[in-house]
Amino acid sequence: MQNILMFHAESWDGRMLGCQNMYPAIKNATPNIDALAKRGTLFSNAYCTNPICCPSRANMLSGTYTHECESWNNYKGLEHGMWTYVRGMRDTHIIKLLGKHDDHLTGGHTIMNRVADMLEPLNTAQYPVMNYDAAQDIHISENTDIRYHEPDWRMLDDAREFINQYALNKKRSVHSKENKPFFLCLNPGLVHASFHTNQYWLNKIPEELVDLPPVDKSTHPFDIYQKKAKAWRNGFDDETIKKVRRIYSAMCAEADAIVGELVSIIKECGLDDTTTIIFSGDHGELAMEHQQYYKMSHYEGSVRVPLIITGADIKPGQVIDTPVSLIDMAPTICELAHIPQRENFSGESLMPLARGEKKNSRGWALAMNCGVTTNTISYMLRRGDYKLIAYDRYPSRLFNLKDDPQELHDLSNSNPDKLRELEHHLSSTVNRKETSRNWEDYRKHTFAQFRRQAKRGLFYDDSYSLAKNPSSDYYEILNNTFTGWSDEDESRVDEWLNS
Repeated sequence: MQNILMFHAESWDGRMLGCQNMYPAIKNATPNIDALAKRGTLFSNAYCTNPICCPSRANMLSGTYTHECESWNNYKGLEHGMWTYVRGMRDTHIIKLLGKHDDHLTGGHTIMNRVADMLEPLNTAQYPVMNYDAAQDIHISENTDIRYHEPDWRMLDDAREFINQYALNKKRSVHSKENKPFFLCLNPGLVHASFHTNQYWLNKIPEELVDLPPVDKSTHPFDIYQKKAKAWRNGFDDETIKKVRRIYSAMCAEADAIVGELVSIIKECGLDDTTTIIFSGDHGELAMEHQQYYKMSHYEGSVRVPLIITGADIKPGQVIDTPVSLIDMAPTICELAHIPQRENFSGESLMPLARGEKKNSRGWALAMNCGVTTNTISYMLRRGDYKLIAYDRYPSRLFNLKDDPQELHDLSNSNPDKLRELEHHLSSTVNRKETSRNWEDYRKHTFAQFRRQAKRGLFYDDSYSLAKNPSSDYYEILNNTFTGWSDEDESRVDEWLNS
């Protein structure tokens, strides 16, 4: 049985790797991850199941989609006691989790996330959800320290200590439990916005090669709402957009260096042949594509994730183009850990693909989102060259990613047969009416409880615009979530709760 070393990055657009050959600016910025791809299998079209942190991780760890485990948003993930593959490996592996490893459970994140996720569909005035958000910060430090994002480098130090101690104990065979393999998972902050780097890492990204995404002239109501809700305040001039994308690429370069150090530690400890390495991420980052930052979108920059697996039984230098998903991670890790597959898994093990036993699996990927900055449920279905994005309340969209990789030309009117085909596939996979009812029931129940308690002054909000002026006032908390919240909005909430 193999050791498993997993590096699960934050907000890494899966196209932003040198080995993907898609962005010249980053071609030479990820040499260590590219080397992993040469040693193993690159899944070039991997997708998250929900383009925001908590539900994405909940789906990955449980092997179930959002509509199944009801991981609706960044506040509502898995309940304590629900199965995850980490729980499943307790008897088979020595487990070490570093970083953001609890960000799949209900109750995390800010009050703003909780309130916005519950009330977003009522935000008919389209107030900014995040009028102030540190994730919009743009900064370049003049220092040249390699360890710029220091907390992530300290995570590497902890991983080094764990691996060294494991190798020493295994060599000494001090305790019988040391014969068990390890599962070591790093969940760093990189490459999550805000857009911060220093001169050392910025110099890794040639300024003249940084791309300028085309202007998206979409007038789809979902995009209009989301842009207002995100409230990007730094402008859309060419200089700002290229600066954001260069910094984001530099952050990827720094994270790549940490991956390289991890691989070196494994090799130095003589564990190369007995360790399977997985490089993945929870969702992407738009980084000003479609004139947006952050995630919460089904555009490629937001929903694509990196996925590379390398190890003793993995076919080297293999590129799998068929769409796969983080829903496949639990079955894959269960196979690696010799744990029985669970009946409620919605994905499938990627090991037959990674070993080169076959080239195609189910051939499609599904995602869903109904969280902050989105005022409806949206779904993505990628199958072949086509991508369907479907919404409750809004018209669907259809893109051909081979002909239109930047997703600028909606084919829903010009190719109605393909649209109906993919909508039928989606409806046969997800009971959309039942999902909407369950989501509505959750929102009503949890917000009614929150409002009762908040009006008694039981909450203390120090997030976003209240960071320097914390408040327990219900209306201040609502205004911190939706800038401009009024009595009229509150009346609409009353009507909704009583409907």
